[in-house]
Amino acid sequence: MTFDLTASDSQLVKKNILIVDDHPFIIEGYKNAITRYNPQQYEFSIFQAHDCKSGYEIIQNQNSPQFDIAFLDISMPPYEEREIFSGEDLAKLLLNRMPSCKIILLTMYTELLKIKTIIRSIQPNGLIIKNDLTFDELLLAFDKVMKNEKYYSQSVVKMLNQSTHNAIEIDQYDKQILIHLAKGISNQDMLQYIPISLNAIEKRKKHLKELLKIKNNSDDDLLKEAKSKGLF
Repeated sequence: MTFDLTASDSQLVKKNILIVDDHPFIIEGYKNAITRYNPQQYEFSIFQAHDCKSGYEIIQNQNSPQFDIAFLDISMPPYEEREIFSGEDLAKLLLNRMPSCKIILLTMYTELLKIKTIIRSIQPNGLIIKNDLTFDELLLAFDKVMKNEKYYSQSVVKMLNQSTHNAIEIDQYDKQILIHLAKGISNQDMLQYIPISLNAIEKRKKHLKELLKIKNNSDDDLLKEAKSKGLF
């Protein structure tokens, strides 16, 4: 865990920023954008982490400040011991502990279904497709969020404007079934982790296969198709 202070004037407005990303050069890009933002008005304390485990430890640390804004990568090495599998899970944890924190999520996903799922479950203040990412894009996103506005990058806006009549929707229980299925856990043993009945788990698996048009009833094919669509 590291942090940087970019100003010392006691009259400046202090903001605490959390950055969690497994690419060091992207973290540096965030920091460069943040520290150049209105230095006459703001003082930023920047905390950084490089995977789900170190992000979890910062968020749960009683000595960490209340964060004002968090930049979170969606896809990072998981922290399976705490069932933190992505930046989405970190965002939920952070919002539970610090409800006023503004969340900016970055992702490589370009599937409409995944984007809609992220927006529905997290309701982020900012969402940027990494293919859209430039220094100016970061500055613009940060400026919008600092002004209490939402910011979606161009690719996100384009996807949301597409026809969605065939969009697939899954909930948290469906996602947990897929996660545990990928670990090789049987339907019966999933009862230890998912608070629904065995019959409900089996019905949900069947429904997922119908949604994803899995014709041979194969769990492997279900996982492959669900993964390709960014469902877990």
